[in-house]
Amino acid sequence: MTGDILVLRALGMGDLLVAVPALRGLRAAFPDARITLAAPAALDELAALTGAVDRVLPTTGLGALRWTGAPPALAVNLHGSGPESVTDLLATRPERLLTHRHPDFPDADGPDWREDQHEAHRWCRLLEFAGIPADPCDLGLARPELPSPAADAVVVHPGAAFGSRRWPPRRFTEVAREFSRAGHRVVVTGSAAERDLARDLASAAGLGDDAVLARRTGLTELAALVAGARLVISGDTGVGHLATAYGTPSVLLFGPTPPWRWGPPPGTEDRHVVLWAGEEGDPFAGTPAAGLLRITVDEVVAAGRKVLRPVAEV
Repeated sequence: MTGDILVLRALGMGDLLVAVPALRGLRAAFPDARITLAAPAALDELAALTGAVDRVLPTTGLGALRWTGAPPALAVNLHGSGPESVTDLLATRPERLLTHRHPDFPDADGPDWREDQHEAHRWCRLLEFAGIPADPCDLGLARPELPSPAADAVVVHPGAAFGSRRWPPRRFTEVAREFSRAGHRVVVTGSAAERDLARDLASAAGLGDDAVLARRTGLTELAALVAGARLVISGDTGVGHLATAYGTPSVLLFGPTPPWRWGPPPGTEDRHVVLWAGEEGDPFAGTPAAGLLRITVDEVVAAGRKVLRPVAEV
């Protein structure tokens, strides 16, 4: 295939990172095709680090896909099971559509949607239905060429998209204080909207203003920071997936969603410690999941000390 391949994944950073194996599978199967990823424009920098995407078509969500030019040779639905995502892709008039089966589209053959699988496996299984091999453990990213804004640091990321996945800031503060007292450089990351959260946390933990990196790094700088960090401590969010992509030791706090759906792949327990109380809940709730609240500061600190990367390895 030498034409255009259009891939719909108009979601967030973590969603992109778990789809990397599928994107790599497409690139390996069709090395001469131009692969366009329909995703938020802010993900352009990370998409380039996959080595599998030629361009990002800015797409803010379902109903926002604007494809111009000749119909793509292949449209791949890595967004969901439909019907909205299927409708968006069919509107581009692709020569071939690859998507999960949906009753509203009987002519679009594909595998059945399954809830009981890891997100990375889901999309690899979709490709394999079409005879395209993909390795669900192929999650790595290229390391950015620019230097880390805080080399050899312990990265604390207290934010998350939904309240159900946000461990209490007070507990993150205690964890940051413990690692700072042990002599480690600790930095706090976050989005622009989380700048005040990061600033308050750093101040309460006794860290200087230079420890607050929230809103001060683009995604390439954030990737460089995580790639060169000694340890990442975060909830079930994009920064945790970056740590997985770079093999950076991490402590990941899972709340309403079980780690077998979104966590690091099996066999990486020596560097990625997942803490989960075993209790599922509403991932879109506005308050921390009950299981997340059962994770203690002592558990997080102990797990971090266990996998902390020696300076010589950074």
